[in-house]
Amino acid sequence: MQFGIFTVGDITTDPATGKAPSEHQRIKNTVEMAVLAEQAGLDSFATGEYHNPPFAPSSPTTLLANIAARTDKMLLTTTTTLITTNDPVRLAEEYAYLQHLSDGRVDLVMGRGNTGPVYPWFGKDIRKGISLAVENYDLLRRLWRETNVDWEGEFRTALQDFTSMPRPLDGVPPFVWHASIRSPQIAEQAAYYGDGYLHNNIFWPIDHVKKMVDLYRERFAFYGHGKPEQAIVGLGGQIFAARNEAEAIERYTPYFRNTYVYQGSRWRGPSLRLKSPSPCPTSSTRSRAGR
Repeated sequence: MQFGIFTVGDITTDPATGKAPSEHQRIKNTVEMAVLAEQAGLDSFATGEYHNPPFAPSSPTTLLANIAARTDKMLLTTTTTLITTNDPVRLAEEYAYLQHLSDGRVDLVMGRGNTGPVYPWFGKDIRKGISLAVENYDLLRRLWRETNVDWEGEFRTALQDFTSMPRPLDGVPPFVWHASIRSPQIAEQAAYYGDGYLHNNIFWPIDHVKKMVDLYRERFAFYGHGKPEQAIVGLGGQIFAARNEAEAIERYTPYFRNTYVYQGSRWRGPSLRLKSPSPCPTSSTRSRAGR
């Protein structure tokens, strides 16, 4: 099991100061956060990919390359890389390049994103989200594993005799996770290829999380990749530590109520109050804390 930290890079007001950081501060602070994460002994650091306010990380490869230059051991990954709106040819090139710069310390988490408008911004149709995820990832896999690729699909121009450069480090592509909190088709996709499956379960009840993880594990075994318990599962979560529950709630509540998901909405998310323990849906090989 591995433990890491991820950020969505949101730029929000700090309740302690009443001020929000600038984009420059947020970006630079994210790098420092990653450096401290390695010093603290965490296994991985991850960044989201967003193209809308209030988020800063629109270029994950640039951020992770900077972090790679200042760290030595920690795995660097995304949560998520937008497989629907990015060109798979460009993804193959950029993440193989990052893999070389980081000496192989790179994973990718493929996802469709949670911001609907991003699709037309990049010339895509949100109604084709699942189909885009399936086709684009199929091409990405081929580009990392084959040279002189001939390919034709629905969503981009055809390729003839194309070889993406640079090639994956030592001929081994980065490990891929598929992230989805609600779409069984994506859990199926992860199982089909024998890739990892990430369920960012921060805002979802445990029975739903268990159902999605169980589906992935069952299909992982069905496709002959191993036993269900050998399937590679990642889970998201939130943590704030203090000497006791009361102190943690008192100190963290102002930040909790100031997040981008809380503001301007009728909150229906999780409570800060602890509930009686529920059984873990499954053991997992990757756990990430945010934000």
